[in-house]
Formats: sequence, structure tokens, C-alpha cells
Amino acid sequence: MSSNIRAVLTNIEVDDLDDAIPLYQELAGDVAVRRFTYKELDVAAVGPYLLLSGPTAAYVSQKATVVVESLDLALKALEAAGAELLEAPNEVPNGTRIVARHPDGSVFEYMQPPG
Repeated sequence: MSSNIRAVLTNIEVDDLDDAIPLYQELAGDVAVRRFTYKELDVAAVGPYLLLSGPTAAYVSQKATVVVESLDLALKALEAAGAELLEAPNEVPNGTRIVARHPDGSVFEYMQPPG
């Protein structure tokens, strides 16, 4: 059985994306930087790092973003474990996402990229 998880992105709150990106790009290697906005946040995906800038206090503190092949499979596993769905599936600039609180209290975003 293969894993449903493609990658795990560490969420990092930064004051300024322009100042922060060079270090994370150097750490991640020669990777493309994808910048986009989500609600009031400025976001940059840099390899395994997801940099967040803006009023982050308005959002649930997430441990990480888990990129999955199938959001449906993740939802089934989360439901079976008794996780609490904090944000229902919704479309965002980089796919479809949910936010769930695991029974141990940890909060994760799950993201299924388009296509």
C-alpha cells in the first residue's frame, strides 16, 4: 500500500517574505518560490517550507501542511480517528484544503493539489 502523503510543509510565521525567502531558498536548495495570497496572508512556498506573513493570529495555529494525493482518503482516516474538522474542504490558490484537529489536540492543514 502506498502512502497518501506527498509531502509535509513546515508552517513558519515571518515578518517579511522578501527578507525571509533567501534563507529558506538556500536551505531548500535550488527550488522555485511560489508566492500567493490567502485571505489577508502573504504566502510563499519554498521547498518544504510554507512562509506566512500578515495577521496570522486570526488563524488556527497549525503544526504543518500535509500535501496528500487524495483529500477524501485523509478525511476518512481523520473521521475514523475522531478528529474534529475545523475547516471544511474549500478551494484555495494551490488546491483544495481542510484543517483538522487530531484527537491529541494537534492541528494540521491537509492540501490536495489540483489535477
